[in-house]
Amino acid sequence: MAASDESQRPHISAPGAWPSASANSFREQYLAPSESHPPSALASQEEEKTSAMDPDAIDTDTNDFSSSNNEKTAVPSPAGSELDRGAAASAEPPDPPSPIDKEFEKEEDMGGAGFEPIKPAASTKPKRPAGLGKSPSKMTEDDLFRVLSRRKTNRSDAQGSFLTEDEIEEEQAEIERLMSRMFGKDRQAHSEEEKTRHVGLVFKNLNVKGMGLGAALQPTLGDPFLGLPRLIKGLATGKKAASKPPIRTILHDFTGCVRPGEMLLVLGRPGSGCSTFLKVLANQRYGYESIEGDVTYGGTDAKTMGKHYRGEVVYNPEDDLHYATLSVKNTLKFALKTRTPGKASRNEGESRSAYVNEFLRVVSKLFWIEHTMNTKVGDEMIRGVSGGEKKRVSIAEAMITKASTQCWDNSTRGLDASTALEYVQSLRSLTNMAHISTSVALYQAGESLYDLFDKVVLIEEGKCLFFGRAEEAASYFEGLGFRRPQRWTTADFLTSVSDPHERQVREGYEDRIPRSAEQFEAAFLNSRFHENNLHDVESFEREAEQQRRERLEASTKATKEKNYTLPFHKQVTACTHRQFLVMIGDPLSLYGKWGGILFQSLIVGSLFYDMPKTSSGVFERGGVLFFMLLFNALLALAELTAAFSSRPILLKHKSFSFYRPSAYAIAQTVIDVPLVLVQVLIFQLVVYWMSGLARTASQFFISLLLVWILTMAMYSFFRALGALCKSLDTATRLTGVAIQALIVYTGYLIPPQKMHPWFKWLIWCNPVQYGFEGLMANEFYNLGIECVPPYLVPQGPGAAPAYQSCLIQGSQPGQTVVNGADYIMTAFTYTRAHLWRNFGIIAGFWVFFVFLTALGMEIQKPNAGGGSVTIFKRGQAPQSVKDAMDKGNTPEDEEKKIANAGDEKVLSEDNTSSDSDQAQLVKGVARNEAIFTFTNVNYTIPYENGERKLLNDCQGFVRPGRLTALMGASGAGKTTLLNTLAQRINFGVVSGDFLVDSRPLPRSFQRATGFAEQMDVHEPTSTIREALRFSALLRQPKEVPVEEKYEYCERIIDLLEMRSIAGATIGKTGAGLNQEQRKRVTIGVELASKPELLMFLDEPTSGLDSGAAFNIIRFLRKLADSGQALLVTIHQPSSVLFEYFDELILLKSGGRIVYHGELGKDSRHLIDYFERNGAHKCPPRANPAEYMLEAIGAGDPTYKGKDWGDVWASSTEHEECTKEIQSMINSRRDAPLSGSLKDDREYAMPLSTQIYAVVHRSFVNYWRDPDYMIGKFMLHIFTGLFNSFTFYHIGFESIDMQSRLFSIFMTLTISPPLIQQLQPKFLHFRDLYTSREKNSKIYSWFAMTLGAVLVELPYSIVAGTLYFQCWWWPAIGHRTGKFASAYTWMLLMLFELYYVGFGQAIAAFSPNELLASLLVPIFFLFVVSFCGVVVPYAALPHFWQSWMYWLSPFKYLLDGFLGVAAHGQPVRCASNEFARFPPPPGQTCQSYTQAFIAQAGGYVQNGANGLCEFCQYENGDQFNKGFHVFYKDKWLDYGVFWAFCCFNFLMVFLCTWLYLGGMKTIKDAISPQARRQKKARLRANQKA
Repeated sequence: MAASDESQRPHISAPGAWPSASANSFREQYLAPSESHPPSALASQEEEKTSAMDPDAIDTDTNDFSSSNNEKTAVPSPAGSELDRGAAASAEPPDPPSPIDKEFEKEEDMGGAGFEPIKPAASTKPKRPAGLGKSPSKMTEDDLFRVLSRRKTNRSDAQGSFLTEDEIEEEQAEIERLMSRMFGKDRQAHSEEEKTRHVGLVFKNLNVKGMGLGAALQPTLGDPFLGLPRLIKGLATGKKAASKPPIRTILHDFTGCVRPGEMLLVLGRPGSGCSTFLKVLANQRYGYESIEGDVTYGGTDAKTMGKHYRGEVVYNPEDDLHYATLSVKNTLKFALKTRTPGKASRNEGESRSAYVNEFLRVVSKLFWIEHTMNTKVGDEMIRGVSGGEKKRVSIAEAMITKASTQCWDNSTRGLDASTALEYVQSLRSLTNMAHISTSVALYQAGESLYDLFDKVVLIEEGKCLFFGRAEEAASYFEGLGFRRPQRWTTADFLTSVSDPHERQVREGYEDRIPRSAEQFEAAFLNSRFHENNLHDVESFEREAEQQRRERLEASTKATKEKNYTLPFHKQVTACTHRQFLVMIGDPLSLYGKWGGILFQSLIVGSLFYDMPKTSSGVFERGGVLFFMLLFNALLALAELTAAFSSRPILLKHKSFSFYRPSAYAIAQTVIDVPLVLVQVLIFQLVVYWMSGLARTASQFFISLLLVWILTMAMYSFFRALGALCKSLDTATRLTGVAIQALIVYTGYLIPPQKMHPWFKWLIWCNPVQYGFEGLMANEFYNLGIECVPPYLVPQGPGAAPAYQSCLIQGSQPGQTVVNGADYIMTAFTYTRAHLWRNFGIIAGFWVFFVFLTALGMEIQKPNAGGGSVTIFKRGQAPQSVKDAMDKGNTPEDEEKKIANAGDEKVLSEDNTSSDSDQAQLVKGVARNEAIFTFTNVNYTIPYENGERKLLNDCQGFVRPGRLTALMGASGAGKTTLLNTLAQRINFGVVSGDFLVDSRPLPRSFQRATGFAEQMDVHEPTSTIREALRFSALLRQPKEVPVEEKYEYCERIIDLLEMRSIAGATIGKTGAGLNQEQRKRVTIGVELASKPELLMFLDEPTSGLDSGAAFNIIRFLRKLADSGQALLVTIHQPSSVLFEYFDELILLKSGGRIVYHGELGKDSRHLIDYFERNGAHKCPPRANPAEYMLEAIGAGDPTYKGKDWGDVWASSTEHEECTKEIQSMINSRRDAPLSGSLKDDREYAMPLSTQIYAVVHRSFVNYWRDPDYMIGKFMLHIFTGLFNSFTFYHIGFESIDMQSRLFSIFMTLTISPPLIQQLQPKFLHFRDLYTSREKNSKIYSWFAMTLGAVLVELPYSIVAGTLYFQCWWWPAIGHRTGKFASAYTWMLLMLFELYYVGFGQAIAAFSPNELLASLLVPIFFLFVVSFCGVVVPYAALPHFWQSWMYWLSPFKYLLDGFLGVAAHGQPVRCASNEFARFPPPPGQTCQSYTQAFIAQAGGYVQNGANGLCEFCQYENGDQFNKGFHVFYKDKWLDYGVFWAFCCFNFLMVFLCTWLYLGGMKTIKDAISPQARRQKKARLRANQKA
């Protein structure tokens, strides 16, 4: 064992310091008894606690949970609890006062800051800084000034920075002046708003029901087919089929109040009901089955508040929702503009802009964000402010609302301890100053955070375990019989009492403590604390009633309703300005979009270049006008994605009452007006003039106007779809069918007279049709179309104009010029008389779609409330879960059941059995002996025309059996250093020496180390067992038998304590494993690989509650004790968690190490180092993790103290550390090589095994994701049926030949929506690979790509067959032979393969889904433009005709389809399709046209009045010839299209390789500098 005696781990404290019985037995197994606290001392401490108990504190009967024991349960008084907390401190001589203590004393001498202290006088804790005190009564203006001025100076003094008296006075004077303007007596006296606020919150007998925490079975693609057999089986066996999770009570009987100026801390484990509690308090009631009980705000009921005063109650979700491209200043300015009160509530003579500017200065100073005002807020893609600064922007935004009740849900997630403390301090300041009621849920609350709260509520399984004063909570539970170990924070102690693994019971209370949530609830309801709570509620209700009467007296017309501060038109103005700033904040996207439009317009313009004004250009003219409308309309598709990405921000702003969602909808439209005009102008200017359309100013501007108004209507149409659909998936399915309807029922592809009655109505509700009629009428109304061959018939010797006619519809016998107006009337029934009518109709559609968008946004609701669901693979759910699902009950949490069973064991005499089993499991986990060292590590990245150093001369080591913490403030470079050490950096320049046992890192290093990512990235459809087996199969050496690998996985499952849920799928948050379970799987997946060198863990406790965090760290401690080397980055560790670590690497901003070494018992080594080097003295009960961050000035932008990087560099400890590293390198030089160092293979398993495992997992993913596959099948079925019923039973007229062509063309157009569906799946596989599996060398990029490609093919062939059956037979196939049908099916299957490869190739070089989806229409339009349909082969400009036509894959696809569909089909022209002309005297129609027909084809017949009627085509092959399609080329077309499919898949592999590092490989190969660096590294390795 690495830690066999006390000297090796001096920091582990005395008996009682470890937080659970299982941990204690573990400690006893590995550690010698501590001498620091003999048993007698502990006993005396227990006696001291017991003697301090108040026997009358709690009712006697309710706390006895044993049938044989009727003793009374005592609760200590508050003073007694303080005695308990101070036990450790009182055993030592008192420390001299620290600078921070002196500051507090100085404040007391000055008379305090106006906050009445609530803590008992006996408290031994230092008093809180004045600015952060609890404020039970309204603070005065003078108090406020002192608060603000002293808050910063307290902090600065504590950290050793020095502000002069002048600076302090200047700062104080500035803040005093600002605050008097915003919150001073003058403003309160003048403000109607202040007089009519609903302050204070009361909830009585609150019960909430909703979808409960339950279990469900993993849906699969087989479910729709197996549903009926399972139902029959269920009826036969008397079991119900598994259904949705049952309804359960989420919150049960909560009563309490939060007075103005009070802060309530909401504690509870995930899933206990904390979020529901906060949402209901914040009046967000959507999604729950029922809410019973009363919630009142300043005496006003919840319904009235929701209707008239919504803006006074706000709920802040866990995530910071802001527009990434807006600067902090603009974000807050917008909030201020929408919440600036009217004249009656502002100071006399104060304008709106003055109010905004003053308030902006206040919040920026108050929350320390002055330096960020011009920085973008940012997100994952856009660089912006830090996480802590973003939190403060959220608080400032909430302060601007001046809401009287605010609820914050787990907002410290991902923040380090110092930033989290600043966040809660800011909330405390806001609560005191604005005199509001604040409720905050925190999962890991340190003592300094806990001290800032007035009240606390503890929730477990929806039951209230405690509600009351924060300082009384610990003593209440101690009175119930629970023991609070030393150094445990109050919050950790409170959450531990309901967890059997964590709680510790006082001697003699083993059979009397409550165990279930119901017993805890009963205990509280019968305690004096509940009585006090009821008295508090009654007292405040009387005050609220008085407040209500005062409000009624003060209310005016302006304050009767306070939902929105601004009138609607000003909301629209504010939103419009904000949207403009959002847009110009991302100029790259804007200019990129315009550049793409310009490129496409040049292609289209050249395609239709200088069309002749003769009959040869008629079809093209219609084509270019159709293309103009279609291109701009399809650009609007991107609005769909944007609508869903911005929805969370909209819902937040709606809840904050900044603006009505309809105002936002109108603002978006207003911004679209100039934007769409620019993009339409770019397209029109190029295409209109290049293609040679009517060159008059009026016709150009009318065409521009029509295209603009239609594009606006289409933007609003897709936006309305986004607003009315609940998910992007649903919206995408609808758009697939909608686009087909818009394209086909325009009148271009199929003339109105040929439309079937069941779909003909679509043209009347299709805005594109009205736009197309307008453009055609505008272009053709004054055009004289001169008829030229081949449209002039007949031709040849003896043909004279008097005896000729034109094949263009609308021609007159004996005339060779066709009137354009006649042509469009005959062919399309279009007329110019409809031009402005159509403009008005499109404008009407636009307004209607904007209205629908506004309506959809107004009725949008946040996600439904309820608990999460554990999803089991069918056949792998535990029996109890199966039984519960069969009965329709809520299954008991399997882990909880095991925990309770374990609790009973703890209470028994022999409490070591379960832990000895754990110890055996731990011993079986791979241990290692190699030491990892790193020296002179630097990391530089390119940054704004220069370079930026993220790591600066870092050195250190990680050794077996030691748990090493890597810490620092946000942005210090913790994760960067961890990634650098794990060799996971792919960008920038890394230098330094990384050695394992003094040898260079082997190729297998990444595979032989475990790396648990901060983000728990897993295949969501895999079960826990499958995820572990996948890792073990591909990462353990190939010499290990597969059975042995899988057996090892079962041991890991037992070690993770996840046996009962091993068959559960990992899923996504809310539908799958919870946060802690996912974290355990992440660690388990890495352990399954048997890491032989070391394990890296990035933020393993981030986002977990304190209990879950403790379980994870306890588990890591066991691994370290088994011989593993572990390096862990960690945020916000409590002092208890911090005790588990052996060593620390501490970083400051700039990536410099400021401490590396032993922590020591109670972190004494660390504390001594800082105190010795000038840091203030650490208070006895302070958390060392918070102390050290505070000492180095972490997170404080005003820090002016010493540079602790320089202090470390010149310290003796640094010198000793350097010597130790050298000693390790020298001593391990001759150590025998471990298996991993000998094994120099990059991957553990051969490529064939990798491919099999990855392809198998991909097929499992598709099988368990029925939504995707059913969506794919449905899109094929719906579009197939739509196509077939549009072109139902195509006949033999000339136009029917064109219908065959367009029916086939429609088949091609189904590919874009299908590509949009499949790209996210490909990107999911790639993201899974890049984020975790690539860096761990589990399998190669080739296996990943092959898995993503192969899984699509069989499903696509099935889907294609469904499409074929729906489309071919009803439309075309009923009149063709067997060969034509078989050939068409074969070619259609190739088309299915083609679009899969085409879509995946685009996704392969796209960084994200959004860009991939934007590229699809551009590439698709480019490919389809040259296939010979939009512009026939004969009409293509020679430049494109000579090469691009032959390179278009759709040319061969279309040739194949059309060649067999029209081959041998007779043509019989309709009466309006004939060209009519008189024969010359003395000739018959046949003799006159015989020579011409022999050359050009077609047929002639005798018509009425002696005229000849000439039909252009006699059979389908003649029609095909006009499109350069020949039946004889069908197999050539098939073969060439095969080649295009293969090329696509080749491009998928090539683009994937380039994206995943191939480009860097090529650059390095051709870069002289890179080659020199590589040679230098090789020489260094050889030297080492």
